[in-house]
Amino acid sequence: MKEEEEMVTPGEVLGKGTELKAGKGAYLSPHNNTVYAALTGRRSLAPPSPESPDQRPTVEVIGHKAHGPVPEPGCVVIARVTKVMARMASADIMCVGSKSVREKFSGVIRQQDVRATEIDKVDMHSSFRPGDIVKASVISLGDARAYYLSTAQNELGVVSAESMAGGTMVPVSWTEMQCPLTGQIEQRKVAKVGA
Repeated sequence: MKEEEEMVTPGEVLGKGTELKAGKGAYLSPHNNTVYAALTGRRSLAPPSPESPDQRPTVEVIGHKAHGPVPEPGCVVIARVTKVMARMASADIMCVGSKSVREKFSGVIRQQDVRATEIDKVDMHSSFRPGDIVKASVISLGDARAYYLSTAQNELGVVSAESMAGGTMVPVSWTEMQCPLTGQIEQRKVAKVGA
């Protein structure tokens, strides 16, 4: 018996973890025991093998051959910050590892994921500005189809930023970058480059 194949998009609910196992292109969210699609493609159900003790079918999402890399929890991405709010920053993911993405993936850096220490004192506006290029790791596929990203490691954070004057800024410390044109120092959560 073949399940009719339907198109799904990232973040779409595929079923309950009690009834399905997450295969390739799908993942189980532990907090609500729900299986979601991790990429755009066709939903496909594979029956369990007769001798398997786990008799749940496996749901997979078979992506288009043309699609590029897909962000997955644990991988490092390069993203461009689009909006900074009091408790989080939004970003568009541009690269997964060293490969550029072909689809639009959105990411969110929450206040608690900016750095590893003094989490409650993080000021988002002193960490990122729109247009910054950020290196971050993927925590999970969060809500509203945006990946949760973290910069809470020394080598993660802003890797490239433009100053108010339009110059490409140079990192001067963990928390500051300097404009070469004006000498102005701006606050950022800076990534430690090449250690």
